[in-house]
Amino acid sequence: MDLRESIFWMNGRLATNCVEISEDPNSLDKDGFWVVVKDFEGKFVAARFENVIESELPKVDWKKLKGSWSSTQSKEIYESNVERVKDLIASGDVYQVNLCRVLSTECDQSLQGLAAELLENNPAPFASYLKLPGLEIASASPELFLKRNADQVQCSPIKGTSKSADFGDKDKAENVMIVDLIRNDFGQICESGSIEVPRLLGVEEHPGLFHLVSDVIGKLKKGITWKSIMNSLTPAGSISGAPKSSAIKSIAEIENSPRGPYCGVIGWTQGDQAVISVGIRLFWSIQDGKINFGTGAGITWQSEPKSEWDETELKADRLISIAGGSR
Repeated sequence: MDLRESIFWMNGRLATNCVEISEDPNSLDKDGFWVVVKDFEGKFVAARFENVIESELPKVDWKKLKGSWSSTQSKEIYESNVERVKDLIASGDVYQVNLCRVLSTECDQSLQGLAAELLENNPAPFASYLKLPGLEIASASPELFLKRNADQVQCSPIKGTSKSADFGDKDKAENVMIVDLIRNDFGQICESGSIEVPRLLGVEEHPGLFHLVSDVIGKLKKGITWKSIMNSLTPAGSISGAPKSSAIKSIAEIENSPRGPYCGVIGWTQGDQAVISVGIRLFWSIQDGKINFGTGAGITWQSEPKSEWDETELKADRLISIAGGSR
C-alpha cells in the first residue's frame, strides 16, 4: 500500500496525504496533525497528515460478510476463565480484571464501507476510520480515553453495561473502582489538587444498550510531554483492571492471545489539543484477509460466569449483525 492512500476520519474531520509514520511518542510534541494508535500490548504508531478538512466519511460500498466468526474463547472456556479471575481476586492478586475475547472471520473488503455502515446503524460519539499500511480500523467507540485542551485533560471511563438504565451494585462498584484508578494515573501527569470527578455514575444510552460513565479531569503539570501522558495512562483502566499492573499480567496469562488494536487507543493530537478514544467496539484488519472484533466484560468478586459471557454477547450482537456473518 502506498503511504499516500492512508486516510483517517473522526467526528467530521477527514485527514489525507499522510507524509510520515513514526513509532516514537515524542513525535506528538512536534507540529502537525498526528493520528495516534497504541495497541493494548503497547505498540505505538503515529501518522502525520498534511491535509485536514471538515467532511463526511467518503462512502464506500459494504457487502455483508457470509462466513462464520470464530472466537479465541468458547463459552465454556470464557466462563471457566471468569472463575480463574475470581480465584485471583480471592487470593488478593487483583480486584477487577477486564476479560476479553476476539472474534475473527474472512474478509476481502475495505473496512471503509463497514465504517460507513456503523455510522448509519450504530452511531457512536467517537466513531472513526483509519487506514495505514498494514492496518485498517473501523471503530464505533463510545468511550473517551483522553480529551486535551491546552493543559486541561479529561478521561471518561465506561464501566457498566446493561440492556436497561437500571444498574446493580456490581456495576456501580466497578465504575467507582476504575475512577479511582484513573485518578491515580492522572496523579502522575497532573498538578496536585487539580484532579476532580465532575460526573460520577452517569447513565448514557447508546444503540441497543446503556452504559455507566464517569468523568475525571485535571490540569497537566508544566512541561509534561506526550510520551509521559501516553505511558502514564495506557492501557486504559476501564479495559485492563485494578491494580493495573497485576491485571495486565493476569490478562496475558489467561487470555493467551494478543488483543492488538482492540482495547488500545485511537484518535488524533495537534500540539496541545487532542481527542483520543478507547479502542472498543471496533473492527480491525492487519490486511491478511481477515477481520477481527473484540468483546469483553469486567470481572469482579460478584461476577457470575454466565452473566459475564452474556455481556460479551450483548456488546457484540448488534455490531456483528451490521458487519454480517454467522456465529
